Amino acid sequence: MARVLISMPERFLDEIDEVAENENRTRSELIREALRTYMNRNRVRNTQKAQSNAAILEGLLE
Repeated sequence: MARVLISMPERFLDEIDEVAENENRTRSELIREALRTYMNRNRVRNTQKAQSNAAILEGLLE
């Protein structure tokens, strides 16, 4: 598995560690899940936007 180095404020990292500990997960697991969730939401948003744009174009072409 590849490794990535990121920078973040110490307070934010402390919050991440606290959530990970409360959920009995590693910091890496928590961050991977957060990124998967973000990317999935972004994909859904883009799909919805594309569908909306298609509907607008269809309306203009009628």
